[in-house]
Amino acid sequence: MFRSVLVPIHRAGWPFIGVALAAAVLLGLLWEPLFWLGLLAAAYCAYFFRDPPRVTPTRVGLVIAPADGMVLPIERAVPPPELELGDEPLTRISIFLNVFNVHINRVPLDGTVTALSYRPGKFLNASLDKASEDNERMSVKVTTYDGVDLGFIQIAGLVARRIVCELKAGEPVRAGQVFGLIRFGSRMDVFLPEGVAPLVVPYQTTVAGETVLADLQSGEPARQGEER
Repeated sequence: MFRSVLVPIHRAGWPFIGVALAAAVLLGLLWEPLFWLGLLAAAYCAYFFRDPPRVTPTRVGLVIAPADGMVLPIERAVPPPELELGDEPLTRISIFLNVFNVHINRVPLDGTVTALSYRPGKFLNASLDKASEDNERMSVKVTTYDGVDLGFIQIAGLVARRIVCELKAGEPVRAGQVFGLIRFGSRMDVFLPEGVAPLVVPYQTTVAGETVLADLQSGEPARQGEER
């Protein structure tokens, strides 16, 4: 009951909340209305870094959304070279996070972290395709216990200036596990293995740790959808 009302806050957010509260007090000493503006900023920081619990489907082979947000047009694209997923295009599911989405990122499937690569870059609007290539990013590859590789990438956006990834190479991970965040607007790309169809459609809303993006063990064709 309390977890649905009092949402936990990720530890990365506490420094921002503390600074905003301190600024509110100091500004309030100068002019009282500024205190309330500072308090509003602290409240937004608490809202932004919220880390609500999620119920993750646990069947083997399910690829779970690593981020809250909106699915952008699903396309085939060549994965970044640091993931070593080959030179051929794969199905890419891109999730755009606006500044009101939960920004906590979760691992999309069970396996072992077999590649990690950080690359500094630009801070273009994360909804643009070229953001995948030009923006600051953190690329991760997880290999399942059956030997299937899946790559996913944290991409900084127009406002975001800091990617947090707590994973380590060789670490075993579970689907739905919290592994990091991207601050203030961003994007997450997921590259599906060849032959695996997406089970989400463009402009659908995803919930990190809960929405099923794909099923490695299913022959179901790509789904269609429309706004109603």
